[in-house]
Amino acid sequence: MHLTVVGCYGPYPPAGGACSGYLLREEGYNLLIDCGNGVLSSLQNHIDFRELNAVLLSHLHPDHYSDILIMRYGLVMARNSGRLSEPLKIYAPPEPEEDFERLPYKDVYAVQPIGPDQALELGPFNVETAAVVHAVPGVALRVKSASGTLVYSGDTEYFDGLESFAREADLFLCEANYQDLDITNNLANHISAAQAARAAASAGVKRLLLTHHHPDRDREVSRAEAEKYYPAVEMAVEGETYLLSP
Repeated sequence: MHLTVVGCYGPYPPAGGACSGYLLREEGYNLLIDCGNGVLSSLQNHIDFRELNAVLLSHLHPDHYSDILIMRYGLVMARNSGRLSEPLKIYAPPEPEEDFERLPYKDVYAVQPIGPDQALELGPFNVETAAVVHAVPGVALRVKSASGTLVYSGDTEYFDGLESFAREADLFLCEANYQDLDITNNLANHISAAQAARAAASAGVKRLLLTHHHPDRDREVSRAEAEKYYPAVEMAVEGETYLLSP
């Protein structure tokens, strides 16, 4: 399983960057997890967006799905020219309802709702979902294939079930939008680098990759706070590909 970090920022990208977007590839199957601002452009450095087989959206905040509303124009053109024969499968939480209703477009998307405690089979990937704690309904994802297990936190505060959901993952892709000071100040809706690292250590994951970097916070501060609990922590880098193996 290959994980390519297409975008790793939130709630907005720095100059030249992209918000959340993660490409999983195995056996010729292309699964995109989240599709925030800037992802469509950056994705094309790795694959043709018309080669996507499915998209999973962890939740419906614009920094995680807004480029779906742009990709549709390219897919319409591909359908009209005969380059695309099937609609692209999109799975997303059904709330906020007004955002979910914006996703379908002509005949280029086949949109299906997902919620917590669901199981999906997408090509070589078996996907399980879990509820998270965020400003809108969202899911964490556990993606398993013959070559490894990836767990993606989505956007969330720390919650009691996080460790059990991430248990012994080969790679834990966890948001770390906050730092210790943010938690001290009782900011809601996100997890800190230190909280992510403690959860990873408790869950016994093989690798921890922190993502959803805030463009106004010093990434090295986040790394240092995480290293206290998970010394081998890695910071997601746009454009980098990570190989998962069991």
